[in-house]
Amino acid sequence: MNWFIELFTGNSIASTVLILALTIAVGLALNRIKFGSVSLGVTWVLFVGIVLSHFGLTIDDATCHFIKEFGLILFVYSIGIQVGPSFVSSLREGGIKLNMLAALIILLGCTICYTIHILTGEELTTMVGVLSGAVTNTPGLGAAQSVVSESEAATMASAYATTYPMGVVGIILSMLIVRGLFRIKLEREKKSAERSNAPRTLRIDVRVTNRAVFGKTISDISRLTHSQFVVARIFDHDGQQRIASGETELQENDILRIVVSSNDADLVQSLIGDIVKINDNDYGTASSHLEKRRIVVTKPELNGKHIGDLHIRENYHVTITRVVRAGIELVATYELRLQMGDVVVVVGRANDLDQVSTILGNSVKRLDRPNLVPIFLGIFLGVLVGSIPVAFPGIPQPVKLGLAGGPLIVAILLAKYGPKYKLVTFTTNSANMMIREIGISLFLAAVGLSAGEGFVDAIVGGGYWWILYGVAITMLPILIVGIIARKWMKMDYFSIMGLMSGSMTNPPALAYAGSVSSNDRVAVVYATVYPLTMFLRIFTAQILALIALS
Repeated sequence: MNWFIELFTGNSIASTVLILALTIAVGLALNRIKFGSVSLGVTWVLFVGIVLSHFGLTIDDATCHFIKEFGLILFVYSIGIQVGPSFVSSLREGGIKLNMLAALIILLGCTICYTIHILTGEELTTMVGVLSGAVTNTPGLGAAQSVVSESEAATMASAYATTYPMGVVGIILSMLIVRGLFRIKLEREKKSAERSNAPRTLRIDVRVTNRAVFGKTISDISRLTHSQFVVARIFDHDGQQRIASGETELQENDILRIVVSSNDADLVQSLIGDIVKINDNDYGTASSHLEKRRIVVTKPELNGKHIGDLHIRENYHVTITRVVRAGIELVATYELRLQMGDVVVVVGRANDLDQVSTILGNSVKRLDRPNLVPIFLGIFLGVLVGSIPVAFPGIPQPVKLGLAGGPLIVAILLAKYGPKYKLVTFTTNSANMMIREIGISLFLAAVGLSAGEGFVDAIVGGGYWWILYGVAITMLPILIVGIIARKWMKMDYFSIMGLMSGSMTNPPALAYAGSVSSNDRVAVVYATVYPLTMFLRIFTAQILALIALS
């Protein structure tokens, strides 16, 4: 049996894989355990790692560190790819407000940390370690360690390792407290989120009654309004329905079926005429009826091309009215760039639609093939960006985005702008979810296996005070801001969870929040506040460490 014991206690590759797989498998199996209606989800992997590590089932530090960082890179990269298409618009809509709330959480955490130092006499350098663990921010710990002595850095690391597990759990508990305090029903919240995330496009039928546009072409109307809209079809005054082009002249009592940006709908309608409701079957013979079809863009050569470059309407008498991308509906203007995986809504006659379907691809099987080059290229660029040192006056060590921040930002940029440069960044939802779950499982397993060895000893030796301090630093700021966000700012629960996770740069909390959400709002908010939060976490940790030395 020596070989069996050595397999679990040795430092071989087989031992490492065995312990890692056991940690993740048991942790995910415990996922089914619920406290009432609540489960800790993938966070169980962290606790299993702590338990196994306490009883001697560990892996060497260098390997454990690599697994942790690589898992984190996979996790944040998959998040970036998911939220990239909608990130910029979300940043415009509420980014300032969200980042101000995140900054308030950081300020409150630092204030509590310094207050505990004053009231208890605990060394401020130790409290910086407690703070870094409580907010689960490793780069902040590293930045603070760089300006103190080796013995103080070692104490920081112990405090960090002791408070980190409760830092993860504390955020999840805070989410549950906010949920219970405001009696939030997830199903009702999901329906509310669906309404608020309603398509950004509207379909309206407008009768031409404004004499000022009689005889004007659709192109003329577009130039007059500077609005985003597409005329899907015309139900004309002769009782026929037909495809419209930019040169189509409007006549009195024509009815236009218009797909328009929700922001521009009132302007377009007021310029043309009156809203009406019609029955398609009342117009034209059966053979002339137009059909609507959804076609998936699957040809790589179309990635990044403008819709206008395809000349679909001119050559095939088919109108592309909308483009559905990452669950968001966009008006199909000529200037809009197509991306692999886009679903285009087209209107035309059946035989014309068949030809357009061939041009666009519409081969779902082709989307099943993973695009690995952009993934590894993105990780490569992300690590480079995350490693760039940025110097600030008064801070002895340069600030870096790190191995989490760099890949996250690069993934967002590639998902948003990659097609413009002919880079196919499309990943199926199932493939993206697989990468994400593997990444967070590896990360949590490595954290647990590295923290468990001295976990009990640290608690028995007085570290339980560190845990209590850490819980206060973790929970009080996000509870205060969470209550403000819900009660006075009327934010939806999913945005609050994303804010809590992002302000703590906490992937496990994000994974938990994502598991209870049916939309990507949590991930979008997390990505919105993450860059500023990461900078402020590093900056404030170093400032506190410098104050301790003064």
